[in-house]
Amino acid sequence: MIIRKFVFTLMYCSLLFVCKAENGYELWLRYLPINDKTLIQKYRNNISGVLIISTSATIDIAKRELTTALNSLLRAQMVTTEKLDRNNLIVAGTPSANSLIKNAGLEPMLNQLDDEGFIIVNKIINTKKCIIITGNTDVAVLYGTFHFLRMIQTGQSLSSLQVVSAPHVKLRMLNHWDNLDRTVERGYAGSSIWNWHTLPGYIDPRYIDYARANASIGINGTVLTNVNANAVFLTPAYLQKVSALADVFRPYGIKVYLTARFSAPIEIGKLKTADPLDPQVQEWWKQKIQEIYREIPDFGGFLVKANSEGQPGPQDYKRTHTDGANMLADAIAPYNGIVIWRAFVYSNENPVDRHKQAYHDFVPLDGQFKSNVLLQVKNGAIDFMPREPFHPLFGAMPKTPLMMEFQVTQEYLGQGTTLAFLAPLFKETMESDTYSKGKGSTVAKVIDGSLDRHVLNGIAAVSNIGSDINWTGHPLSQANWYALGRLAWDHSLTSEKIAEEWLRMTFSSRDEFLKIMIPLMCESRETVVQYMNPLGLHHIMGTSHHYGPAPWVNTLSRPEWNPVYYHKADSAGIGFDRTATGSNALSQYFPEARKRWEDVSTCEEKNLLWFHHVPWTFKLRSGRTLWDELCYNYYTGASKVKQMQVSWKKMQPFVDSQRFNQIDMLFQVQYEEALWWRNACLLYFQTFSSMPIPSQYEKPDKTLEYYKSLRFPFAPGI
Repeated sequence: MIIRKFVFTLMYCSLLFVCKAENGYELWLRYLPINDKTLIQKYRNNISGVLIISTSATIDIAKRELTTALNSLLRAQMVTTEKLDRNNLIVAGTPSANSLIKNAGLEPMLNQLDDEGFIIVNKIINTKKCIIITGNTDVAVLYGTFHFLRMIQTGQSLSSLQVVSAPHVKLRMLNHWDNLDRTVERGYAGSSIWNWHTLPGYIDPRYIDYARANASIGINGTVLTNVNANAVFLTPAYLQKVSALADVFRPYGIKVYLTARFSAPIEIGKLKTADPLDPQVQEWWKQKIQEIYREIPDFGGFLVKANSEGQPGPQDYKRTHTDGANMLADAIAPYNGIVIWRAFVYSNENPVDRHKQAYHDFVPLDGQFKSNVLLQVKNGAIDFMPREPFHPLFGAMPKTPLMMEFQVTQEYLGQGTTLAFLAPLFKETMESDTYSKGKGSTVAKVIDGSLDRHVLNGIAAVSNIGSDINWTGHPLSQANWYALGRLAWDHSLTSEKIAEEWLRMTFSSRDEFLKIMIPLMCESRETVVQYMNPLGLHHIMGTSHHYGPAPWVNTLSRPEWNPVYYHKADSAGIGFDRTATGSNALSQYFPEARKRWEDVSTCEEKNLLWFHHVPWTFKLRSGRTLWDELCYNYYTGASKVKQMQVSWKKMQPFVDSQRFNQIDMLFQVQYEEALWWRNACLLYFQTFSSMPIPSQYEKPDKTLEYYKSLRFPFAPGI
């Protein structure tokens, strides 16, 4: 009886292990044991232990990461040593700290790398076979370590290794729109992870895990505070709190940045003005920056939102953006800090198309910014829409380094209830050709500095991270954080490659799983566009919270805050005319770039209504009228969500029950929201087209008045 009970207990515990639920906290760094016996044996044959000479906190992290991961992945206890006493050791470190690496003949390759690039190679040293992970700095070794572990997690071969990798852009950053009270503007994953109340005394382990996750994908900068800035963060008490976070992040190669409220000299400095040309204001900023660097010696710099959406700025004093940016740049230059100045500006007093305003403000200033100023430009000219043509500033300011600003949080892409894998959006923008210096002048070449030989360059994205246990609310939204880091490091990676890596590490490497999930992920954003903003429609979501459709809103005080401003539906047709007969926003693009958009008969249909006001009866390439094509897209998009839901249900054998059930429920929510978008938009636009929904489609089961009556006072992210 005792033996039978013991056997039953073992079987029960084994079942619990197999079916163990996961909450998603480990992200793509789960390091679960490899199940493929052939593969695990190959890795064991190639890896016998780890040789790392501890020289810094960063190298200690690399050592700990390697040993912890390999022990788990290979189900074997890794030997750690500082002597080359066996074959198949992983030898990790810098040439300056490890003579074995210094004498390995890697100098020519290392000389081609910057401070962050790494090398992973097979070498024979003193007759012993080794795998070397090295770079010119400790953080380069850490990046190489994470890349090596990614190779094992994704089942890649370790024979004939010749990996040489360096980041395409220097600054790879997350922008946290986090507030003092721990609310997160446009955040859909709980409250802010920064607990300002308990800092600096209590260091939440989550801060370390955050830094580790970012280092694993090459992110090297974080802006801790909202662009709608609060000057309190520049006071001594809060600088001590920021310093505590900087201490945590430093070994992981991450610098902290803060948003600077332009009116801080008045609000916390008790001056009467914040005029950037006032000597007292200039001196105040110099003293404040000196104070910051006493607390945080490697402080990265400031991100500034000025004269946009009510934020203070130099134009309040009849000064230019260059006056404001350069004043801060001069003050921070002695410390090698930078100023990131946001180009997202539009004014209620300016009646021209919002699409044109940033170009009008900044192109005349090209070449006038200091060398330590980056101009941060959103991927499109309106505001992180589900699809936008690339911003006309890209290519138009060759004397100014432009930094890309993406949004990882899904403000306009279904928020926390929707799967929208954003790598295809990021790739679509970066691969767009500006033609500023002829064919091949892509946005990617603008932002990585190669087109105009800018040394300072970068990519940033608004974070989707919050206090939810799985970091991002929707478990599949973790992929967007991952994609941002991978593409910022190497923008030549394909969306499919990134999806495959993330899926293998986060869920399963089974072929049956990947065959369905890779295309499902990569097509998901296009599906969202179809049922939200097809054919170039944009900015027709609910106002304030930006949740759900509200194309009928026309009551807000600023015209460009009203959806009707953007779709301009009337009895004749729909769409925003940005050609020479309308706002002429197309004139801001180079001739070859705009050529594909300016003629309604040849314009890419995905951007048709972005650039043209089109008759309801206009025939598209499908042979359908514009109205019928809108119906086709809205209905097809919604049906694709149902198909995704069905496909996900087939993934149950490959996913733990906790995450499977959470995602399954969210797919149901997304489907209901897709029907809401479809029905509300078509019923509203039908009041202008006066055309029936084609007979093959089921008719909306609610009235337009019902959809107009919906209210969401507790929508997140406001």
